[in-house]
Amino acid sequence: MKLIRNGTIITPSKSFTGSILIDGEKIKAVGNIPDGADAEIIDAEGRLIFPGFIDAHTHFDLHVAGTVTCDDFSSGTMAAVSGGTTTIIDFGTQYKGETLTEGLRNWLKKAEGGVSCDFGVHMSVTDWNEEISRECQAMMDEGVTTFKLYMTYDTKLCDKDIYGILRRLKEVGGITGVHCENDGLIAALQQEYSCYGGDVSCHYKTRPAAAEAEAIGRLLHFAEVAEAPVIDVHLTCEEGLNEIRTARRRGQTVFAETCPQYLLMSREVYDLPGFEGARYVISPPLREKRDNEVLWRAVADGEIQTIATDHCAFTLKQKELGLHDFRRIPGGMPGVETRGELIYSEGVTKGRITSEKMCEVLCENPAKIYGLYPRKGVITEGADADIVILNPGRTKTITSAGQVSRCDYAPFEGLKVKGVIEQVYLRGSLVVDGGKVIETGRGKFLRRAPFRNPAQ
Repeated sequence: MKLIRNGTIITPSKSFTGSILIDGEKIKAVGNIPDGADAEIIDAEGRLIFPGFIDAHTHFDLHVAGTVTCDDFSSGTMAAVSGGTTTIIDFGTQYKGETLTEGLRNWLKKAEGGVSCDFGVHMSVTDWNEEISRECQAMMDEGVTTFKLYMTYDTKLCDKDIYGILRRLKEVGGITGVHCENDGLIAALQQEYSCYGGDVSCHYKTRPAAAEAEAIGRLLHFAEVAEAPVIDVHLTCEEGLNEIRTARRRGQTVFAETCPQYLLMSREVYDLPGFEGARYVISPPLREKRDNEVLWRAVADGEIQTIATDHCAFTLKQKELGLHDFRRIPGGMPGVETRGELIYSEGVTKGRITSEKMCEVLCENPAKIYGLYPRKGVITEGADADIVILNPGRTKTITSAGQVSRCDYAPFEGLKVKGVIEQVYLRGSLVVDGGKVIETGRGKFLRRAPFRNPAQ
C-alpha cells in the first residue's frame, strides 16, 4: 500500500489537507489517515493533489491531409501522462465504406504497440446508412458511448444525416461531439483567397468566427428538433458561445469544450514572417484576444464544461505540405503534455479560475460526460488511484527540447509557467517522477458507460 500524506487535496467543491491511502490500483481511503507500518509513505507537504486529468480530445496516429500525425498511441500517451493526463479518449474514425465495428477494430489495433495511460475511443461517423444505424447499439455495448461528427472536411455529413444520427443516438443513450464550421462558406472564402498561395494569414481569414457560429446554431436547431443532447468541441469564440447560450435558454442540454490554445493564443501568430505561422494552423483557427477572456469567464462561470487539447501533432516538415498553398497546411498542434501546467499557471495563479474549477473541468466533468465517473476524475474511496501531485511554488520554461511528444516544436515555446507537475500515479503505480516518465506501457482500454450531466 501507499500513503500520500500532508498534501492539499483538490476537489471541485473544496480543497483540504489530508491523506490518500492506495491499495493496489484503487483508493482505499481519503482523509485523516494515520501512518501505517505496511504502507509506503509519500510526503506531499506544500503540494496540490489532483485526480488524474482526462483529455477527451486527442488524435493519435491519424491519417489526414495527406500525412499521418507524428504522435502515435505510444508517444502520444507518454506525452499525456508526463503532463498529468492519466486518461485520454481518442477519436477513432469509421472511414467511408467501413462499418463502425471495423473503425473501432482499426483504432484498437493502433494501440497494440503499447499505451502509457488509460484510453477510450470515440467513434467518428463519416458514413451513415441503416446498417451503421443498427451498429450504434453494438458500439454502446462495447463501451464506446460517445461519437463524433464533422460539419466540414472530407469527413463531413449532410444535414439530413446529422439529424438522423442525433435521433439514433438519443435512442441508444449515446451522445456526439461535433466539429462545427460551415463548409460551404469556408470553401467560398478559400476560393477567393487561393491566389495568395502560401500566405498563412489566409487560414484565419477563410475560417471566420461566423462560420463556426452558424454551424453551431444549425447543429443546435437539429438537436432541438431531435430532442438530443450534444457536445460542441473546441469552442473558440464569443459568437459560438452565444449560440450555445441561446440553445440553453430554450431548455436544451449542450456541453461545451474549449482548449488551452483558444484561451491563451490569438490570431496575430498567423501574421508572423515567412511560414512561421503555419505551426499554429488549426481548425477552427485562433481568434481575437477578446475571445480569450470571454472563454476564460465562461469556464469560470460554468458555461464551458471541459478543457481538452485537440492534440493533433505534425512536424514542421509536415506543415510544409502547404508551403505554396495555405489550404494544404495540415491543421493541428501538440498540447497533451502542457495542458495541466498551462491551466494552473495561466488560469489559477492569475486568478482567472480557482484550483477547484480546474479540477472540475480537467477531471470530474469529463469523467461524467464521457462515462468514466466515479472510476476516474475523482479522489474518493473505490476510485482508480490516478493521482497528480503539483508543486505550486516551482517554475519551469516550456521548450520543444524538453517535451515528450515527437513534434519538433512547442506552440508555447519559451513560456514560463508557475506550478510544476512532479509526480503522476496511474492506477496506483508511480509512472512520472520528478516530471520524467519512469514507467511506460501500463495503460489499458476503458469501456465506458453512457454520459451523465455534471449538473445533475
